[in-house]
Amino acid sequence: MTVTQPAASRAAQILARPTAINGLTVPNRIVMAPMTRMFSPGGVPGADVESYYSRRAAAGVGLIVTEGTYVGHESAGQSDRVPRFHGEEQLAGWAKVADAVHAAGGTIVPQLWHIGMVREQGQPPYAEAPAVGPSGLRIGAEEATGKAMTRRDLDDVIGAFAEAAADAERIGFDGADAYGGDPVARAAFGAEIVAAVRERVSPEFPVIFRYSQWKQEAYDARLAETPEQLEAILAPLAAAGVDAFHASTRRYWIPEFDGSDLNLAGWTKKLTGKPTITVGSVGLDGEFLGAFVGQGSGLKGIDDLLDRLESEEFDFVAVGRALLQDPEWAAKVLDGRFGELAPYDAASLKTLS
Repeated sequence: MTVTQPAASRAAQILARPTAINGLTVPNRIVMAPMTRMFSPGGVPGADVESYYSRRAAAGVGLIVTEGTYVGHESAGQSDRVPRFHGEEQLAGWAKVADAVHAAGGTIVPQLWHIGMVREQGQPPYAEAPAVGPSGLRIGAEEATGKAMTRRDLDDVIGAFAEAAADAERIGFDGADAYGGDPVARAAFGAEIVAAVRERVSPEFPVIFRYSQWKQEAYDARLAETPEQLEAILAPLAAAGVDAFHASTRRYWIPEFDGSDLNLAGWTKKLTGKPTITVGSVGLDGEFLGAFVGQGSGLKGIDDLLDRLESEEFDFVAVGRALLQDPEWAAKVLDGRFGELAPYDAASLKTLS
């Protein structure tokens, strides 16, 4: 791939700019997107996880958002190899990860996670726990396969997020990324989680809210069909204490609504005034799903990405699979060494290099 020197210099200038989220100054605008890796037996992140994150911080990633980490609720997850953000041994492991990332010059926030109705009863780490959701229904299902949540269940999950956020601050993390997002009529649940988290952490501790319009079981699912509907969802979250939004999309360059070139992160910033993180196939060529079977390499749309950052459509760009393949991705981009970027290979999903 050929990139002119002016483009390389421009990339370094725009991407290297320090940017703040509440009381945290992120050293540049490159974020590592959260990606489930399943390399933490017993939910404990070990030395390999510590090295995995710190290596990318040392190579220039400004903000690490960890893989999803289960909050302390028995129905939160579905694997004993996904890390947890509760428990003495698990939190001790995460403290070492945070220390290592800081020593490498980066910042780090945990993605706090409850998977809801994706879980099936019988799955670890707590096999007897049922899947829980507002209705007990999975997307597209006609019969309940889980438990419809009571007010007590909602309070327990809210409390688990708040406790995890407080633990994140206590053990040295720089903020917390609460993973959620509900239809307009249920936006109160997300806002209650944010309010409970905000209450348990210091005023300057960043709270980042990650949401998407699509779901892994329904790519065409949408929370909002219009900017007005999106504003109705985001306004209570912002008022509850969200400091920044992480707007998850499959391809960052796709306009979110008719009549505007703004993507989801762009609309989120316009509607809330909060800093935003964009994400979606950054650093890849080719179609989203095709990249998972090895079709994808290089840097996608660097000029377009830089134009959007320079116009302040959004504030940060999160990189996923490209960083799995090439731990030095950020350093190479910041140095203008685009020709040295390693092509994406789906085999990288099987290692923790």
